[in-house]
This record gives sequence, structure tokens and C-alpha cells, in this order.
Amino acid sequence: MSQREGSLEDPQADSSVSFLPHLEAKIRQTHNLARLLTKYAEQLLDEYVQQQGDPFGLPDFSPPRLPLAGLSGPAPSHAGLPLSERLCLDAAALGALPALLDVVRRRQAELNPHAPRLLRSLEDAARQARALGAAVETVLAALGAAARGPGPEPTAATALSTANSAAGVFSAKVLGLRVCGLYGEWVSRTEGDLSQLVPGGVA
Repeated sequence: MSQREGSLEDPQADSSVSFLPHLEAKIRQTHNLARLLTKYAEQLLDEYVQQQGDPFGLPDFSPPRLPLAGLSGPAPSHAGLPLSERLCLDAAALGALPALLDVVRRRQAELNPHAPRLLRSLEDAARQARALGAAVETVLAALGAAARGPGPEPTAATALSTANSAAGVFSAKVLGLRVCGLYGEWVSRTEGDLSQLVPGGVA
């Protein structure tokens, strides 16, 4: 195992190991992007809820947790995996999210045609998830760890599109809420995983 591979598994294992300048810059840039998108994801979720009407905005509303084939939130065991595996899972999830967000945007265009800000935010989120996923894959490649090939995008997007078409208005809104929530969960998880690679601590 090379020094660079070793630093991926445990970046604090050897303080004498330093990243190459261009790699260090890429890691910082990618982490900063993930941190920014974590804030955007929170705003997107709030905006989505506001546009769905009651009961979505009520304090005691607990939406049913509808299953979404092909993509789930980070498992509790995620934190115990080697860092390289965690980043591979992050990249795969981020690769699946743009198509899911596009499906939600198309359904919201039917349900909330007079909410252009939400539609624009969903479009931006899809583009941002794609950009962050590509950046994580670049970091993985530079560190000598390959991403896990194609993500579950086709399966998840097809399943969501089919479910959305067959679902009533309430269920379609709940599915959209689930996707927006997953976007936030995976962006936040990616930020946390990347923070362990930032030389000298979190920037």
C-alpha cells in the first residue's frame, strides 16, 4: 500500500505524510462545496415543505416513510467503514440523486406550476449533486481508490418516475419530500467524510 493509499484510510496515521499541493487544493475545494451544498439542501427542504400545503407544514406532521427503490439514506454502519468505501458510497448516491431530483421537479411542475423558485431550486440541486459527485470521484481517483462504477441512477429514477405516475397527489408529495431529504442526508454525509481528508483539519 502506498503512502497516499494509507493516508486515505487514516489521514492522521502519519503526520509526516502530506498531500500533493494540487490534491490538497482539490480536497479543500470539494469539502467547501459539500459544506455549501449542505446549507442549500436545508433551504431546499424548507422550501419544498412550504409549497406542499397542509399537513406538510404542521409541527406534528410525520410523513410516511415510503420506500425508494435503488437509493436509501446512509446506513448506521456507514461511519464504521474505511474512508475510501464511505467516499465511494457518497459518490454513488450523489450520482443517483440528479435524476431523482429531476423527476421530483417534473412532478412539482404539475402540482405547483406557480412555484418557480422551488422548481429552480430543484434544478439547481440536481446540477449541484452532479458536480459534487464528480468532484468526489476526482478525489478518489487521485488517491488511488476507484469509485464503484455506475451508481443506481437508472433503477432509482425509473422506480420513482413509475411510482410518481401511479401515486396520488399526497403520495407524490411525500415521495418528493423523501428525495429532498435524501439529498440533504448524502450531501451532509459527504461533507463529514471529506472533512477527515482536509489537511490540518476542517477548513
